[in-house]
Amino acid sequence: MNKAIITILFLLVAAFIGGFLFFYDPKPVSNPTQNDSPTAETQQKWESKIDDQANVTVTVIPTALSTDSKEWKFDVVLNTHSVELDQDMAEVTTLIDAGGKEYEPLRWEGTEEGGHHREGVLIFGPILPLPQSFELKITGIGGVDRNFTWRFR
Repeated sequence: MNKAIITILFLLVAAFIGGFLFFYDPKPVSNPTQNDSPTAETQQKWESKIDDQANVTVTVIPTALSTDSKEWKFDVVLNTHSVELDQDMAEVTTLIDAGGKEYEPLRWEGTEEGGHHREGVLIFGPILPLPQSFELKITGIGGVDRNFTWRFR
């Protein structure tokens, strides 16, 4: 009986080691530093900003902003229970750099005008050279202007 237990334990250990070797996929571990790429200083996590006025909540999160980005993208979510969200988002939005220069969006990719809940992506051309800060201004949602400001690190 001891031989049977030893044989079973040996087979279990062999199966475990064989399975580990079969499924193990070694990937190199990298620890990027600021000198690894020219855009390392521009790759950052962006804070979501929320503006809750005039019975409308607007949330904006920048998602793709760097010197490498061909387009700058901002996720936008609008929610209300009392206001009709019938604005053309590309018409009511402006991106403003730290020097006050204004940029119009290339397009809005999201839900159509109307309703009480909308979401989508506002897409702009990149601002180069990168400004120290920038502001996204959305006008007329619920009859008020909304300003969202971020800074590059």
